[in-house]
Amino acid sequence: MLTAALILCLGFVVLIVGGELLVRGAVRVAERAGMSQLLIGLTIVGFGTSAPELVASVEAARAGSPGIAWGNIVGSNLANSLLILGTASLILPMVVPRGPLWRDGGFALIMTVILWLVATTTGITVAVGSAFLVLLAGYMGYAYWAERTQPVGASALHEKAESLEVSDTHLHDEQPLWRSILVLLSGIVMIILGGRWLVEGAVDLARLIGMSEAVIGLTVIAIGTSLPELVTSVIAAYKGASAVALGNVLGSNIFNLLLIGGVTAVIAPGTIPSEISNFGLPILVVVSILLLIFAATGRKITRWEGGILLAIYLAMLVYNVVAV
Repeated sequence: MLTAALILCLGFVVLIVGGELLVRGAVRVAERAGMSQLLIGLTIVGFGTSAPELVASVEAARAGSPGIAWGNIVGSNLANSLLILGTASLILPMVVPRGPLWRDGGFALIMTVILWLVATTTGITVAVGSAFLVLLAGYMGYAYWAERTQPVGASALHEKAESLEVSDTHLHDEQPLWRSILVLLSGIVMIILGGRWLVEGAVDLARLIGMSEAVIGLTVIAIGTSLPELVTSVIAAYKGASAVALGNVLGSNIFNLLLIGGVTAVIAPGTIPSEISNFGLPILVVVSILLLIFAATGRKITRWEGGILLAIYLAMLVYNVVAV
């Protein structure tokens, strides 16, 4: 058991560090290539910050562990909505722009409901995954247009990139092109290795302690791969950029559902384990609705509402442990 836990922890560390190197290297290479900051933010930063979750789910799907793959996707969104938003709201109540909230939060809710319906009816097919990826491309195109025409807080995907700008003041440091490419390649290698070790450790640990892979994915894997989002959102809240912290969470949720869910479905179509379709996804739907209610009543998420979100998350973790 100790060996499995060590491999799991090593995978977390290598995966997260690799994700950071990937983003830094890719951003600097893109800047040298002349890409606009807006396009870099919506594409490279958006994809790069979702790389840990993406690699973990893809590796799990390839290894024949759909519980870990889909548990990571749904669990990461639960961690984003409950753990991260709850923690950030306790630091500083979140002022919520109503337009972006209803558009981006509503879109994430709709996609969650669609995933739940698909999971409980037809199952996950290549067609479903392809549709999710097409929707992501369309949404990113819309976000690019919106930021060009309404440059103030127009989309959650832009705020997701802004949250990294707020938390990483060295993101745009100049360095030789060869060094940026080396950092980029190092990041790619590390997230591949980290994702592989993470899944291997999780599968072994689940077998040894008698916990289902789906529960491991919903809890341990999801929390670990969400740590970078937790750090960036907490720093953004601490610096008073509460709208950026909220946008980071909503943007991450959209990427998790459409990008990671889409790629996972294309690579490994099949059924989503019952622990996720009957427990994780319904809770995520309820939580998504609760967030919209909290944010709409008074246009902020207050400290006591953040406390409620954290309490729900802790209760969910306790239930999963007790139900093992």
